[in-house]
Amino acid sequence: MERTLISELGQKVGEVALIKGWVSVRRDQGKMVFFDFRDRSSSVQGVVLPNSAAIEIAKEIRQEYVVSVEGKVNQRPEKNRNDKVQNGDIELEVLQITVLAKAEPLPFDMSLEGYNLELTAELDHRALTLRHPRLQAIFKIQATIIDSFREYMKSQDFFEFQAPSIVPAVAEGGAEVFQVDYFDKKAYLSQSPQLYKQIVMTAFERVFSVNKIFRAEPSATTRHLTEVVSLDAEMGFIDSWHDVRDMSEATVRHILNELGKKCAKELELMGATLPQMIENTPTLSLTEAFAKLQIPADKDLNPEQERKLCEVIKEETGSDFVYIYGYPTRQKPFYVYPNPEEPEFNEGMDLLCRGVEWLSGGRRINDYAQLMEHVQKWEMDPQKIEMFLEAFRYGAPPEGGFAFGSERMTMQILGLKNIREATMFPRDMNRIDGLLSQDTDE
Repeated sequence: MERTLISELGQKVGEVALIKGWVSVRRDQGKMVFFDFRDRSSSVQGVVLPNSAAIEIAKEIRQEYVVSVEGKVNQRPEKNRNDKVQNGDIELEVLQITVLAKAEPLPFDMSLEGYNLELTAELDHRALTLRHPRLQAIFKIQATIIDSFREYMKSQDFFEFQAPSIVPAVAEGGAEVFQVDYFDKKAYLSQSPQLYKQIVMTAFERVFSVNKIFRAEPSATTRHLTEVVSLDAEMGFIDSWHDVRDMSEATVRHILNELGKKCAKELELMGATLPQMIENTPTLSLTEAFAKLQIPADKDLNPEQERKLCEVIKEETGSDFVYIYGYPTRQKPFYVYPNPEEPEFNEGMDLLCRGVEWLSGGRRINDYAQLMEHVQKWEMDPQKIEMFLEAFRYGAPPEGGFAFGSERMTMQILGLKNIREATMFPRDMNRIDGLLSQDTDE
């Protein structure tokens, strides 16, 4: 008999079907045994009746056994229906069970109601906890964020490429980098695909990438990791940084719409509401942001100031988002475009949502002479970025781009307290799968 996915059982009422999956719940009620079976598509309740040929093996099966089950799909009695869940109107009358793999007794409660592991224990047992509905909801939402980003970029004629993870030089200043031994030479794990996406932009005009990036920042906060997934885009022939802002805003709007359509069940399970994006996202210069907070201007907003600003904007406009632009030129990387009228400030931007930065981007320098001037001011070695400079030496259009962090977006949408909760296999100062030391704030 051909396997039927559990989500399709509703189409086979009155028929015998074969399903394969895991045992989520087992309830032995003496003469009868009830199960909750799950596969990649859904879950269904199964019942083994006293006269069933499967009754003896049913009494031996435990949670997380992998099984093949033949059964008759029956409508549930009206009083036992649960219209709030998929397959809440049917159950599987089990006729035969074959054990495909046994499971040892679970080390902790994996039920939806009883699961209460601390984060450190949850990560230590990641191979098992990934089976929990709450964690599966988190990563289905994250997968939808990444898929929706890809979909929208392609709909806007952006070309996808993959940037290398091993690079000969550092693309951006500020963050520490991981040095690796590359045969008999030094190389680094990439902090960003920035220079590569600008190179590829000069050939394809509109480009995007979904890349792992690495930051060796010696900090163990709830908002930072050493390895994250970066969603990057770059576009040529812009008229101003506003074009970049508008494209990023449209991208966020598409992602939120797709999450609402495709992940309603997961959002409900997590008790999460999507952030509100109004028709025109509020946009403030950094100077205006400090003025709105009624505090002296500085080089950047700190996390507490970002939270407070978002609260003010939400109260004033109803928007959970706000763009901040116009940072001090020397506080950003060499390629960021200075404002022609106020060169001490650049045309870089950040997008904040509910107090956390989601995105950074802006206009880039496309003039080769101006780029070389910045290379000198930033005291960079042009030989180390020769490939990047060559692209601009031979003609590059006015351009800009942006980048999201998928884990941070997931964390913020779901209201998670620690970004490690939004990371399937987090890497930080204290963890590579297992703990490297006991000194951790997880």
